[in-house]
Amino acid sequence: MIIENPTEFSGKCFALQNRDRVVKADGAELTFADLKVLGEKAVCFIAEPENNICAMELSSTEDLPEGYAVKTIRQSFFELAAEDDFSLARARALLSWHTSFKFCPNCGGKLLLRDVETAKYCPTCGKIHFPRIEPCVIVLVRKGDKILLGRHVQRNQDVYSTLAGFIEVGETSERAVAREIFEETGIRVKNIQFKGTQSWPFPDQLMLAFTAEYESGEIKVKEDELSAAGWFDADNCPATPAPGSVAYRLIHNLI
Repeated sequence: MIIENPTEFSGKCFALQNRDRVVKADGAELTFADLKVLGEKAVCFIAEPENNICAMELSSTEDLPEGYAVKTIRQSFFELAAEDDFSLARARALLSWHTSFKFCPNCGGKLLLRDVETAKYCPTCGKIHFPRIEPCVIVLVRKGDKILLGRHVQRNQDVYSTLAGFIEVGETSERAVAREIFEETGIRVKNIQFKGTQSWPFPDQLMLAFTAEYESGEIKVKEDELSAAGWFDADNCPATPAPGSVAYRLIHNLI
């Protein structure tokens, strides 16, 4: 269950703001006492005892008290052990869910927290709603010793990455891989292989990572998705995602 505005807590503590997190400048882990210090910037403060998580959403990371610093959550994903990775990803996702999911999509009633599990319920129609995830595929396509990378329209940096997209209703993940690659680049693929997963809670994606082999076609980008795409040498690529993402691990053959 989720507790709002906890008065004490002894588990893992996180202070987050969008895609950033506040950390101790000396490298020590945040404690509940630190969250109290940062509390004047809090817009949401929750705890989930069963997963040993306490998390605070901050309005800003500017003008922090002395002794605190800011790093990106992506960087933390690269540095943390698997269990801490889970705790951080869940904290980020729960804060987003709790602050944005306030009304019942069935009847419009105001939702309340359940006191027996991490969920919300509608006292008007009785529906129970759990935190949701949005499954996505992310794919590295190989053509001999070349890999297919694209520059996404939504990026504000000149970074080329693996191609990705949401799984649509009724699809298997493998079908979504083939559809997304064809829709975005006009390329047909074969030998689709599952490689791993990563929680990407911005706000609620679960990334399913795959590799695939080129089968046929010439690159023709879908202009509302990609500004450019091409075949590149794996050891001589343009700028690609930094460590901390599954895209980085796919490109560098780490999974």
